[in-house]
Amino acid sequence: MAFQSFDEISQPSLGPARAAALRSKLADLGLDGFVVPRSDEHQNEYCPPSEERLSWLTGFAGSAGIAVVLRDQASIFVDGRYTVQVREQVDTATYTPRHLIEEPPEKWLGTVLKPGMKLGYDPRLQSMNEVERLRAACEKAGASLVAVRENPVDAIWTDRPAPPLAQIVLHDVALAGESVSSKVERLQAKLREQKIDAVFTNDAHASAWLFNIRGGDVSHTPLPLSYALVPAEGQPTLFADGRKFSNAVRDDLAQHMAIAEPSQIEAVLAGSVKGKTVRLDPAMVVEHFATLVEKAGGRVQKGGDPVALLRAVKNEAERAGARAAHIRDGVAFVNFLAWFERTVPDGKETEISVAEALERFREGTGVLKDLSFPSISSAGPNAALPHYRVSHASNRPVTPGFFLIDSGAQYVDGTTDITRTIAVGEVSPEMKDRYTRVLKGHIAIALARFPKGVSGAQLDSFARAALWEIGTDFDHGTGHGVGSYLSVHEGPQRISKLGTTPLEPGMLLSNEPGYYRTGAFGIRIENLILVEPITIEGAEREMYGFETLTLAPIDVRPIELSLLTTREIDWLNAYHAQVRETLGPLLDEPERVWLEQVTQAIG
Repeated sequence: MAFQSFDEISQPSLGPARAAALRSKLADLGLDGFVVPRSDEHQNEYCPPSEERLSWLTGFAGSAGIAVVLRDQASIFVDGRYTVQVREQVDTATYTPRHLIEEPPEKWLGTVLKPGMKLGYDPRLQSMNEVERLRAACEKAGASLVAVRENPVDAIWTDRPAPPLAQIVLHDVALAGESVSSKVERLQAKLREQKIDAVFTNDAHASAWLFNIRGGDVSHTPLPLSYALVPAEGQPTLFADGRKFSNAVRDDLAQHMAIAEPSQIEAVLAGSVKGKTVRLDPAMVVEHFATLVEKAGGRVQKGGDPVALLRAVKNEAERAGARAAHIRDGVAFVNFLAWFERTVPDGKETEISVAEALERFREGTGVLKDLSFPSISSAGPNAALPHYRVSHASNRPVTPGFFLIDSGAQYVDGTTDITRTIAVGEVSPEMKDRYTRVLKGHIAIALARFPKGVSGAQLDSFARAALWEIGTDFDHGTGHGVGSYLSVHEGPQRISKLGTTPLEPGMLLSNEPGYYRTGAFGIRIENLILVEPITIEGAEREMYGFETLTLAPIDVRPIELSLLTTREIDWLNAYHAQVRETLGPLLDEPERVWLEQVTQAIG
């Protein structure tokens, strides 16, 4: 079974006609513009095809972005990962690309909106925070922000796919490590402690974790699209399309919760939250649900989703599952690397054939559920696009230089994400320098020791220091949180300038510094790491560090040894010894011999 497609999904040539059709619809509605985010009601990173409005309208296929279409101009906003990609996928005569962080939509709107103009938006697709920012920009310009009942993009999208209806399945409590009743009790205790009467969440990851359910409504993440209302006392309610439940699953879940249709959310809120304080995460909950809570007489209390922090700290069963998944995935990845080294010199491999080969090795485990995202299989200048997606149109042969492969898998016991940059033939001194500096950043995070209370934002610079020394950097976070047979990108924990959540033992993150030379090459080295308590003799504070879970050799051929310290060399040699000792006995003889060769101590 193929878990990824290489068909070209972007159609820039259709952008002008679709923008014109949208403008015609906006004129019918008396609107001067409309905001089109890349999101659904659940604010997922991965959306079902029926929710890919931004991609359909503009051609942009990235995982984050927003377009604003006015009567006489339109802009599309993307972050640093997509600044090159957006120009390749979008008709730039129709949509002007802008940087989502440096020039966000509200800032741009402040320069183009005129008094009296009406800007439309869909309250089911924009978070409370987003709407607040848009409203402030409109008010400052003397314009008004208008919520639409029906999305005008849907009105012109005549062949829009049907919503997904994948079956909901139970996630084994032995893998989850905690029963539904225990999770609900812990959550309710948190709510009572914070004097919150209830929490409503539209985050399908929250419902999946809390109720020990999984599904298949979106690609690469085993999510059932759903919502949840959890009171501080009494029974929670899971909202999901009834067609997704078998009788057995419904009966099992009914022991712990009420089950209702999403269309019943308004009625359930009306009957349960009057006069009560309801916690809504303003960064995740779309404005539509905040309006329903207020309409029902509830008091909206803005704050982080308490489920997210509970989910972020993996219990012992989840940690054990993650370790097992990474050993299994490590064997598949070593088999792939050995194949790559044997096969690539023939000169016949391409980005697509390499991605397909890695998928085959993972399928060879016999327990692969899905990829955790489409593999980023990138040669030469394509590797300079951090979120490159190979298609038949962009497919490049593997040629001398760097080859970057970023990929991951979904197993029932864990989610993986690994990146390796491989030297194919000779690479230049500059490429070796940058590779070594990226490796230094990776090792700096792996070796980090920090007191309780430290956040990812405080560690982020560790990964960048060696690049800063020569006046360069990378445009993405150093690390994101990772779920347990859930999303490969999970919050609130992360290692980035914006990562304000304190890191706690049991949190799973990526460690992936990089370097990108547009039009030339890209470098990234990624392992998954687990926060763990550590003992330091004489320490006066509670201290934490990281356990590295990912097991696969790091290419030593492009290393400029003179740039590494003794401590960094020691870390790399110890890591390679661990890879060799853990995976060696699980490999066939040719691959075991190859692994021994590429993990020999250096320095």
